Formats: sequence, structure tokens, C-alpha cells
Amino acid sequence: MHSENSIPIPPIILKHNNITSKTNNNNFEFPNIKKVLWNLLLAYIVYMLCRVVYVWENWGLFSGGWDQLSKWTLLRGSLRFDTSALFYTNALYLLLALFPFTVRTHRWWNIMTRCVYGIVNSIAVIANLSDAVYSQFTGRRTTASFFSEFADDDNLGAIIFTEIGRHWYLVLTGLIFIALLWILYKSEKKETKKTNRAITCWIPLLISIPVTLIAMRGGIINTYRPLSLADAAQYVNRPSETAIVLNTPFSVIRTIGKTAFVDPKYFSDTELEQLYNPEHYPVTDTLATAVNKKNVVVIILESFGREYTGFFNEELENGKYKGYTPFIDSLLGVSLTWQNTFANGRRSIDAMPAILSSIPMFIEPFFMTGYSLNRISSLAGLLKDEGYSTAFFHGANNGSMGFENYALSAGFEHYFGRNEYKSDTRFGGDDDFDGTWAIWDEPFLQYYATKMSEMEEPFATAVFTASSHHPFVIPEQYKEIFPEEELVMHKCIRYSDNALRKFFATASQQPWFKNTIFVITNDHTNMSNHDIYMTPQGLFKGLLLIYDPSGELPREVRPGIASQIDIMPTMLGLLGYNKPFVAFGQDLMKTPADSLWTINYSGGIYQFMQGDTLIQFDGNRVSNCYDLLSDPYMKHPLPHHPTRMELKMKAIIQQYMKRMSEDRLTP
Repeated sequence: MHSENSIPIPPIILKHNNITSKTNNNNFEFPNIKKVLWNLLLAYIVYMLCRVVYVWENWGLFSGGWDQLSKWTLLRGSLRFDTSALFYTNALYLLLALFPFTVRTHRWWNIMTRCVYGIVNSIAVIANLSDAVYSQFTGRRTTASFFSEFADDDNLGAIIFTEIGRHWYLVLTGLIFIALLWILYKSEKKETKKTNRAITCWIPLLISIPVTLIAMRGGIINTYRPLSLADAAQYVNRPSETAIVLNTPFSVIRTIGKTAFVDPKYFSDTELEQLYNPEHYPVTDTLATAVNKKNVVVIILESFGREYTGFFNEELENGKYKGYTPFIDSLLGVSLTWQNTFANGRRSIDAMPAILSSIPMFIEPFFMTGYSLNRISSLAGLLKDEGYSTAFFHGANNGSMGFENYALSAGFEHYFGRNEYKSDTRFGGDDDFDGTWAIWDEPFLQYYATKMSEMEEPFATAVFTASSHHPFVIPEQYKEIFPEEELVMHKCIRYSDNALRKFFATASQQPWFKNTIFVITNDHTNMSNHDIYMTPQGLFKGLLLIYDPSGELPREVRPGIASQIDIMPTMLGLLGYNKPFVAFGQDLMKTPADSLWTINYSGGIYQFMQGDTLIQFDGNRVSNCYDLLSDPYMKHPLPHHPTRMELKMKAIIQQYMKRMSEDRLTP
């Protein structure tokens, strides 16, 4: 019975109203913003914890300048780069978490959203902690070029598993961080307050779009260009310290598909040519004529550095330091070398173009970029045109790190790798394989000497050794002869130095030996346990010696600076090559000692050294200036005023960028 004021509602209308109400309530739902913000905060915390572990693992690189760093500035810079990386990697998570429809509260949607969040941030943890180990060898955070660098290496898995065993504590730490991400993650729930107002439900998602874009770009300051790796330099004092404020996901993301070489336009074309021109127009002199048509052998020693020698370190450890390279020390005593010698990069793929084509590494290794097809000058290519036989040797798998491609494009007629070694029945085949990386140095260098004896003279060859490399093992028969030292690297250095001694013992018996000039250098430096070699300059201190068994070249330590990019123009000068070529280095025999210079790039910073002065340049301004004679540990930067030295450095950089982008690496 109904009251007289009540109006009965037909069942069909009641049913319709219920459906409408249900539809309205289920179409839209206001997201729980607090839970989204909590999950982002959790990711921030984990990123910061990864940074702490990174610094701890690489403390030797940062300890020298730690007291001079502003911790607040470091935190500001770290948060800025972490914010960019977090919004890049969590963009999909935000879309799913802020989706304005009630489907977001369903269990399957929650599982999907949680998995997206957990997986991408777990990958970030793995990348950051892996880089804590890998950057010890590169001196910087990993970039996208890593994937092309190792694209043809099938031993990467073995190396990774070796490092997992060696750094088990980082694996455990990573698992803890990943567990935190999954366990402390907060999911959306059914009980979330509903609303029927569609616009209200869309507000969080609409707001998140510009916030995400601004965060990816690095903030609202300087939005005319996105945040880049080079911006890390403003928060630190040294190039190596940029790794502290950067994170690996950002470094990889921001270098994917990027054009590495852009003309900075410091000078007009006329001014540029007057300040610096890498085109060489050599003139034959008496010395060059005397050694014309000699064979050239370039030996690139994997991971060797000046620190490992006793010859250049008599003052270390109060004069008690003997080093780990007795044979190289003896060779230095009868060779031509320089007081200060430097690598131009921190990786093997940086060294090949520097040594053989006089092309330094700026931004990224050029043959890992789109400019790898540029025409280039090279020691092998130019000498091949003069009638030289040419060949490149590397005991790793053919194609490893792109060496074969570079060697052939640089003008080497033949490439001899692990495949060719295995097929030569005079040697041990794969019994001489180290199990991870390459043929052991001792047998491969014997193979190298043998193959050169089969080449027609004059010849120009290069060999890249491999045993003084990760995973830092030596053949079983040498483990008691070269036991574990202070650093795991030292026994490998001793082994490779001994392999080099045996190579020269064999080579000295060959008819071509006395008609050959040997150049010995390193690709980059490696582990260090002396502070002087952990400075931004010390990280590049390497080896460079020129040995002439005939005695026609001087045997002395010359004053001044020499680096890898000087090898090609110096050797061409010694051989009497008198045609134009492009080389960014200088002829060490014809350049006054006080005019010699070196340049390198690391962590977004160029370092240019001439005499005892070193300046650091971020591409826009000189950030630091040091007098290395009075301040060898680089702890007290000096006030900098524009000098001829700065103009020269900028001109070198601009010539490099212009010629790369315009394909003008030949005259």
C-alpha cells in the first residue's frame, strides 16, 4: 500500500534508473594520487641508493676531490637527472595508474600496472649497479653506443657471469632494492572514492602530461634544449665526477639516435683555418729520407698504463716501486719516448681511430655513429698506396668490438683474428683460447711474428693484445710465476709484458727486424692504486715509445707531451711521406716541445693540456684551469682568463665537428 503522496514507479523506469546510476559510477573514477606519488618517491629513493652504491664501488675515482664537492649541489644535480630518467621510464606506469576509468581498479589492471612499474624500475636498478662495475673501465656512465660496441661479441654473457660471481655483493644489493620496489609498491583499490564528474577524473592525467614532458626535458629552466649529459658538469669539479650526478638509464636514453657531432660555430671559417687546420702538407727532410720504406709495426697493449711501469715511476712509494713491466722498462731505455704520454680515450674503440687515423674520441666513438662511413685517412691506407703490405691482428672473435670493420675501412688489406688463428695448424688452435675473450697473448704474438715473416716488405701491421683485460685471468702454467698482486690487473700486466718479451725474442731473429720501426702504445688505462693516476689527467696517462733496432732514431726521453693521435703524423713524417693528409695530431719530431698538446673527452668535458697548463671545457665555457707543475693532484683550480690556448682547443673541436658532419676527413 502506498501513501497518498507517494507515486508508484513502474518497474521498467526503476530498472532504467539503476542501470544509468551504475553506468555513471563505473565509467569514471578519481585516481588515488597519494599512492602514485608514493610509488614515484619509492623509485627516487632506490635510484639514490644505487648512486650511493655506485660511489662506494668507485670510491678511488672520487675520493681525491670529494671534500671539495658541495653535497647540496650534488643532491640537486642528482635529483634533476633522476627526475628526467624516472619520468622517461615511468611514463607508461603513470598512464596506467592515472587512467580515469574504473577499469583501473580491476585486479588484472592492477597486476598489469604493478608489473610495468616493477619491471622498468628493476631494469633501472640493474643498469645502475652494473655500471658501477663497467664504468671502472670506461670512466663514465654507459651510453647507447654500448649496444653497437658489443653487438658482434658472443662472449658478453660469459663476461657478465664472471662479474656476477666477482661482485656477488652488488647482486645481493640489487635484489634487495628490487624487492623493495615490489613489496612497498601501493596498488589501487576497489574502495577508491567514485565520482560521476568526468572532467574531475581526467584532471590528474591531464596535469601529468605537461609535468612528465617538463621532467623529461630537465625542468622549466633552459627549456630551449633538453637536459644533456654535458649539463652534469655544472654540479661537479672534475669530468669523472659527472658519473655521480648522472644515472645510467638517463645516459642511455638521452644518447639513443642522437647526432653526436654538431658544428658549435665558435669561429667563422676564415678564423677557424687560421687558428687550427688538421690538413698536413709534409716536407721530406734528411731524417725522413734515411728511414724511408721501413716496415712499421704498431703494438696496442690492452689496458696498459704509465702507472704499471717502473721506468716512469721511480718516485712512487718513496722510490721502492718497481712496477710490473720489466721488459717494457728495458725497451723504454733504448727507445724514443716523451715525458708525458696520453691516451685520447677510455675505451678500446676510442683507441683504434686515435692511433691509426689520428682521430680522437669526442662525444662518442665516431665509428659507432652514423659517420662511420666517412672517408678517412689512416696509417695503413696511406702506406698501402705507397706499396706497403698491410694487415691487422686481434686474437678475439672476428668482428669483436667492430675492430674488423674499422680495420678494413681504414685500409688494412687483411684481418687476422681468432678464426684465422684456429685454422693455422702450426699453432694450438682453440686450445689457446682463454675461454672468454681471445687467444692468449703469448701464442697470438708468436703467430703475429710468424705471419709478418710471410708478408712482402715493406709492410705496415698492427696488433691489439687482449689478455690484460677482463676477466683478468692468465694461463694455468703462469699462475705461480705471476701470482695475485695488489690489484687483480697486475698479474695480467706481468703476463702480457712477458708475452711481449717473447715476441721480440722471435722477431729479432727475423730478416725484417732491423728494417722495422716498432710503435708501442696502450689503448686506455685501467685499474689504479696511486692517487696521482686517479686525477682527471692521470686517468689518461699511457705509453708511447718508438723503437728502431737499427739505431737510426734517437733513443731518449724527450720533453713535452705526446698522445695517440700523434702517432700517425709522426710515423708518416719519419717515413718521408710527402702527400697531404688529415690528422688531428701533430708530428712530434717537428713540433717544438712547448707547442705540443693533447686533448681528450670524458664525462661531457673536454680536457686540453699544453705545457704544464690544463683547462677543462664543457662545450660552452672553461670550467677549470690547473697548473699541473704546482698542483699535480688537481685540487686547486686557478682563475681562468681567455688565452690563445683556449682558442686553439675550440678550433680543434670545431674542425672535428665540421669535418665529421661534412665528410672531410681526407684532404
